[in-house]
Amino acid sequence: MLYEMIAVVRVGKPHTTNEVKEIARTAGALILAHGGVVRGLTNWGPFLLTKTVKKNQARHDSGHHFILRFDASPFVQELVKKTVAIDPRMVRCGVVKMGGRLKDIVDAKGVVEWQRKRRGRDLGSYMEYL
Repeated sequence: MLYEMIAVVRVGKPHTTNEVKEIARTAGALILAHGGVVRGLTNWGPFLLTKTVKKNQARHDSGHHFILRFDASPFVQELVKKTVAIDPRMVRCGVVKMGGRLKDIVDAKGVVEWQRKRRGRDLGSYMEYL
C-alpha cells in the first residue's frame, strides 16, 4: 500500500536541516529494513504553524515540513509513525493512505509538488508580496 507521511520538525536556532535529515533517514531505514520501498522525499522547508503547538514542554510557532512517500504493509506504516512520533524533535506527524490497489498507485510519483498557482488563488493578495 502507498502511504504519505507529512511531518513537521522543530526549527532550531540557527535553522539547519540536520534534524530533518536524521528523522527522514531513520524513517526510511525502518521502511527498508521491513521490506518496504521509499518512493520519494520532498522538503517543503520551514513554515509558520497555524497555531502555537505545545509538545514536550516547549511551544512551537514554526516547523520544518517534509513529506515521505513509501510503499509498505500496514504494520510497517504504524511502526514508522510510532517511531517518528516519539522523537522529541518532532512537532507533528501524520500518515495518509494514498491507495491500496495497483491501479490506484501505479501513476503516483515520489515527489510532491507545491501547487503555488492554485494555492495563490485561495490566499488572495498574500501571494503577491512573495
